[in-house]
Amino acid sequence: MNNSVGNTARLLGAGLRALLVLTVLCGVLYPLAVTGVAQGLFPGKANGSELTRNGKVVGSSLIGQRYDLPLKDGQDTPEPDLKWFQPRPSNGLGTNSVNTQYELILSGATNRSGDNEDLIQWVKDAKAAVVKDNSTPGYRVMPQDVPPDAVTSSGSGLDPHISPEYAELQVHRVAEKNNLDVKQVEKLVDDNTDGRVLGFMGEPRVNVLQLNVALKELVG
Repeated sequence: MNNSVGNTARLLGAGLRALLVLTVLCGVLYPLAVTGVAQGLFPGKANGSELTRNGKVVGSSLIGQRYDLPLKDGQDTPEPDLKWFQPRPSNGLGTNSVNTQYELILSGATNRSGDNEDLIQWVKDAKAAVVKDNSTPGYRVMPQDVPPDAVTSSGSGLDPHISPEYAELQVHRVAEKNNLDVKQVEKLVDDNTDGRVLGFMGEPRVNVLQLNVALKELVG
């Protein structure tokens, strides 16, 4: 009996010591070491790839965001602020989806098939809105010129990028709304277009937040 109690006590003591040691190593020292290395070598990425302007954080280059006007009386969803470059729809098609504000907790795709009648109608409505919003007195957007990312979301609904084609489609509208020359805005898009990774992976893309930060600086 005494031997059994003694063995049990030793086993419990050994288990508690192992728990304490592993807690300190894995729960304290290892996270501190990883955090220290990340902050020392990659501080920007470790802190969420935040973008700052005039000392204030304006967003993350990894997460898309909307650029809308304040809600008016009686409105359920805000209208896009057309002086800014607009992102692709969040989680489907903006107001037709669960997630209309790039909310991380609700991210996801529409999970509708390509022949879904609702999805087809949403795409048609979104395309008509893109044509209307981006046509100016001297520049007419044609429906066939609207790229797919202008009317569909990414799989996560959080994509911070748009295609160069969608950015270029918005140039005339952005130039008109901000009293800028079209050539100035075209150069802005070119300067903020990232090429394929390592020259062959993925597609060229434009980070909307970075582009709008550059636009704000250009407008002054």
